[in-house]
Amino acid sequence: MEFLHIIRQPWPWYVAGPLIGFTVPTLLLMGNKSFGISSSLRHICAACLPANISFFHYDWKKEAWNLFFVAGVLLGGFIATRFLANPDSMRLAPRTVVALQALGIRDFSGLMPADLFALSNLFTLKGLFFSVIGGLMVGFGTRWAGGCTSGHAIMGLSNLQWPSLVATICFMVGGFVMTHLLLPFIFAWVN
Repeated sequence: MEFLHIIRQPWPWYVAGPLIGFTVPTLLLMGNKSFGISSSLRHICAACLPANISFFHYDWKKEAWNLFFVAGVLLGGFIATRFLANPDSMRLAPRTVVALQALGIRDFSGLMPADLFALSNLFTLKGLFFSVIGGLMVGFGTRWAGGCTSGHAIMGLSNLQWPSLVATICFMVGGFVMTHLLLPFIFAWVN
């Protein structure tokens, strides 16, 4: 089987999961105790903002590897979508399609539903709620929780950190509540 063909196919959980899991011992062997995307935003602000804000006064250069990691994620995402994209359309479970159609989502052609995330929707009530308010809530939540889902669920749990267990449980409960209780209400309100 050709290498590019293998790369373009969805990887099963038993391959992708261990690869994600191997990041933890790799980072620990390199001497890093933390991992996550949201902390890199703090490093960028500490490097770029000359403001006298105590939250940004620390030696961000010691965490510069995290900035290279984020740059690699962005570059990898660009390469994957431009050159390695799977030509097959996304396959959603039929029950998921029915549930999303009940909420008014009809376009399943991309990774994100254009009914919600098209640029033309940004200045609508739905776009304001999902993109702007949702983005602020995610940003606030990651700072309040002391990190994002990847940092807590991958690195924090691997280091047996009690706050990461609590944060991960709260992420999961919040996701279930949002999906099954709040999302139908929000869609009914903004449509």
